[in-house]
Amino acid sequence: MAVNRQSAVNLAALYRYLPSLERELTRQYTLARREAPPSLRPLLDVNSEFTLRGGKRFRAILVLAGYHLATGRAPRAALSAAAGLEHFQSWMLIHDDIIDHAEVRRGGPAVHRSLAVEHAKSGLEGASDDYGVGMGITLGDLEEPLTVRAILESKVRATDRLAALSEYVRMTRLTAFGQLFDIRNGTLPPGEVSEQDVLDVHRLKSAIYTVVSPLRIGAVLGGTSPARLTDLEAVGTDLGVAFQLRDDVLGTGFDAEESGKSSNDLIEGKRTLLVTRAWEKGSPQDRSRLERVLGHPQAVPEDVDRAREVIRATGSLAYSEGRISQLTERAFARLQSSRQIPARGKPLLREIGDRLVHRSS
Repeated sequence: MAVNRQSAVNLAALYRYLPSLERELTRQYTLARREAPPSLRPLLDVNSEFTLRGGKRFRAILVLAGYHLATGRAPRAALSAAAGLEHFQSWMLIHDDIIDHAEVRRGGPAVHRSLAVEHAKSGLEGASDDYGVGMGITLGDLEEPLTVRAILESKVRATDRLAALSEYVRMTRLTAFGQLFDIRNGTLPPGEVSEQDVLDVHRLKSAIYTVVSPLRIGAVLGGTSPARLTDLEAVGTDLGVAFQLRDDVLGTGFDAEESGKSSNDLIEGKRTLLVTRAWEKGSPQDRSRLERVLGHPQAVPEDVDRAREVIRATGSLAYSEGRISQLTERAFARLQSSRQIPARGKPLLREIGDRLVHRSS
């Protein structure tokens, strides 16, 4: 179904742009490869394969949604910028996997691991792991100019492209702040990480680049003044934090049968709200059970199950579910009462919120 001017659309209509989005990503990588020195082009192919390997493309879809909210028109003019958000996502994931020592991403090896394996097979000098990390960091960095150019190539007015680029700068800065907080929190004992510390990370690292900025970039590309986006930002922030709290529940192994996820967040030692709340409310024995698992990749399944039971028994799981509900209800209430957000776009934002929060993967 085409998206017509002033017509209300749903997510299904926006997802029909996915083939066009994949073609745009391929075009952008082809151009970047052509501009690279011939000897480095195989390394550019690593980035291309990683991004085109898969992903939900939800951030790109939100750019299209933001443009439609602003204009009521088909969002083809924002396709280039939507692809740019996928470059940004790859940048973040490549670096995240290095920070987290992750081995797998999107059904294949993490970029730094695949490069380390290639180095070892080739018999090159130096440590393979160091090579993989160094190359991974730099290839991640190369996604930034791809993001910037994708925004600048958007087929909209120059002033609107500049506004979108300004939002991109803001998104990058705030996401980096969130990452710094996240890394710092991971060095602290669970009892020294407050609920506010956890929520600050979720607001800056997750909500901004997952929900708020993609919507805002699309909206300013459509000509909306940033001053008119305060309600959209508030709604997006609450939904983005709720999204990450839901991700923490799934990543701790609750609803694992439905989601296919395990307890990776526990053995990686992540200071989630589930952990910090359970630590605060738990007994010394409860804390001992958590300590046995947090940050211990070799923890046995029985100990992981006991840690999860601590989270449930202390009321921490129920508390996180309650916070998810509170944030979602507040977002929907502001959406409903907003005079800034056009009425034709409210059902779409409601559907986006449901998709973010009520999910099993």
